[in-house]
Amino acid sequence: MPSRITCEVRDWAPVTVVRLHGGLDLDSMRAVRKVLERCLSTEPEALVVDLADVTVRDRLALSVFAATARRAADWPAVPVILCAPPAEAATWLAESSLARLLPVRRDCAEATQAARTAAGPRLRARLEPVAEACRRARELVGDACARWNVPEAAGPASLVLSELVGNVVRHAHTPMQVTLTLRRPYLHVAVQDGSRARARAGRPDARDEGGRGLLLVRELAQRWGCVPAGGGKVVWATVAAD
Repeated sequence: MPSRITCEVRDWAPVTVVRLHGGLDLDSMRAVRKVLERCLSTEPEALVVDLADVTVRDRLALSVFAATARRAADWPAVPVILCAPPAEAATWLAESSLARLLPVRRDCAEATQAARTAAGPRLRARLEPVAEACRRARELVGDACARWNVPEAAGPASLVLSELVGNVVRHAHTPMQVTLTLRRPYLHVAVQDGSRARARAGRPDARDEGGRGLLLVRELAQRWGCVPAGGGKVVWATVAAD
C-alpha cells in the first residue's frame, strides 16, 4: 500500500520551512515534489525541509530533495537544506552523492540559521513593458554588481537581463518582476511576466533596443531556462561572477 504523507508549510520569512509527516517512498515523493516546487515559486530566500516526523521506506525516494535542490539552484537561486533526518536516512544521505547537493543539519533551528547564512544578496524591481525598461534593467545590474563587488559580471549580466526584459516588452506585453541574486560563483538574473507562452530563441531584430533575442543570452549565460510561475512564467539565466 502506498505511503501517506502530509506537508506542513511554514513561512518563516525570509525562509520557508516544509515539515513532512508520514512515510516517504516512490509514490509519496511525487506529492512532496509538487509541494516543494510550489514553495519555490514564491521565491523564498531559502528552503528548509524538516524530516523529523518522516519514515523513509525507500532510499531512492530521497532523490526528490536532490531534484528540488537542482531546480532551486537555477531558479529562484536559493539553498535547500534538510534537517533532522531519521538515523537510517541520515546514513543513506551521507553515503550517497546527495551529500554534495544537500546540507543536513541537526534540527530546524540550526537549519534555518544555516539557510539565512547561505542565502545570497538579492535585488528585486517591478518594471512596466515599455521601451525604457531595458535601460532600467541595465542600471539595476550595474548598481547590484557595484554593491556586491562583482564588477566583472556587470557587462554580460546587463546584456542578458536587457534581452530578457526586451523579450517581455516585445512579446508578453505584461508588467514584470526582475530579480538579481548573487550565489557564487554565479550572478542569477530572472524575469517573471504574466504570459504563459514559453520563451524561445528567435531571429535577432536589430531595429529594436535589445532585439538580439535569446541567441545572445545563450552565448553569454552559463545556463538559462524557462519555468511556469503563477499565471505566467520566469525566464532565468546565470552569469559567471568570479
